[in-house]
Amino acid sequence: MSRGKFQSRVGTVISDKMDKTVIVDVIQIKKHKRYQKSIKRNTKFIAHDESGQCKLGDKVLILEGRPYSKTKRWKVSKILEQGSPLEAELQSADSLEGVAE
Repeated sequence: MSRGKFQSRVGTVISDKMDKTVIVDVIQIKKHKRYQKSIKRNTKFIAHDESGQCKLGDKVLILEGRPYSKTKRWKVSKILEQGSPLEAELQSADSLEGVAE
């Protein structure tokens, strides 16, 4: 990471049970260097949601920032689209299924 640049990610809120905190699931699709197969990777980020407006299933933009706590280093910048809780549950189930394989 270069100095002065903030990283940003787009992901789906998979948990909003904590106060001012959400867990965002970010999906990355990369090609394998040798075999050129698409590989899907899921990463969970704990993000600070000051206003508490994020709901389960929302698609959000998160920005890297100062440490808010021991594990929180990301902040919800804006909500890109409202989602349904059912979609978030399906996505989290898919991410767990991918880990088991």
